[in-house]
Amino acid sequence: MDSLGFMYAVVLAAGGTYGYVKSGSIPSLAAGLLFGSAIGLGAYQVTRNPENFYLALGTSTVVAGVMGSRYYSSGKIMPAGVICGISVAMAIRYAYKGLTLQKAVKTT
Repeated sequence: MDSLGFMYAVVLAAGGTYGYVKSGSIPSLAAGLLFGSAIGLGAYQVTRNPENFYLALGTSTVVAGVMGSRYYSSGKIMPAGVICGISVAMAIRYAYKGLTLQKAVKTT
């Protein structure tokens, strides 16, 4: 089971919800729920079939880029810098998972 992926999905959805509650930001709510749902689906797909990591990899890469850009423009560690860091770590994790699976397929 992709526990880290599911936890990451919850963090994104909760962060978007918190942004909405704190400042009434509907875009934060929409983005948090959209990306959290996409990562949740990706984690489910990885759980069912480890070779199906593309949605999780793509979504975490997009979130890393968006939040990295927000961090660069605002300079605020919270939430943009933290979410960017988590997203980069998850993207690296999914990319590594994909590379090791492809190597295993080629050697067999």
